[in-house]
Amino acid sequence: MTTQEKLVTADARMRKAIEALVKDMSGIRTGRANPSLVEGLLVEHYGATMPLNQLANISAPEARLITVQPWDKTAIQSIEKAILKANLGFNPSNDGTVIRLAIPQLTEERRLEMVKTVRKRVEEGKVSLRNVRREVQDEIRALEKDKMASQDDVRRAQDQLQAVTDKFIAQIDDLVKKKEAELMAV
Repeated sequence: MTTQEKLVTADARMRKAIEALVKDMSGIRTGRANPSLVEGLLVEHYGATMPLNQLANISAPEARLITVQPWDKTAIQSIEKAILKANLGFNPSNDGTVIRLAIPQLTEERRLEMVKTVRKRVEEGKVSLRNVRREVQDEIRALEKDKMASQDDVRRAQDQLQAVTDKFIAQIDDLVKKKEAELMAV
């Protein structure tokens, strides 16, 4: 494998890390109803554990309301239990066919807590990018050691790898700024 192939691999892996972070960040509530807040919740039903979005239709018909309509009405109790266990900060209410989740207004204290959570997850995302960079750097150095790449190629590849890493870290910084602004908006 050449140094360029290693760089392409690094780019793809870093892109996946960014996608995972974006998906993770979408689950952090901002005071507005968003189905992504609950769709990944694991629900124990019929002895199997599965994500909520595989058991029910999830929608946000209003700015402060999420509705969960199970395809199997017997799953309502299991879904309610999973929502309560997830400790999302809102209580489910059901009418026998639909579960309604009223999203309360976030307090200033809760918003600051959420910002801390966002920053923690962003730092974890940056660490995963750095881990990819380190692994690919080791692979590139191994190419030089095995005499499959020259010192100049290795140095050039490492510079390109750093540029790719910097580009993705800048994307993460933009993400965190947007999310913090979203959280702090009243």
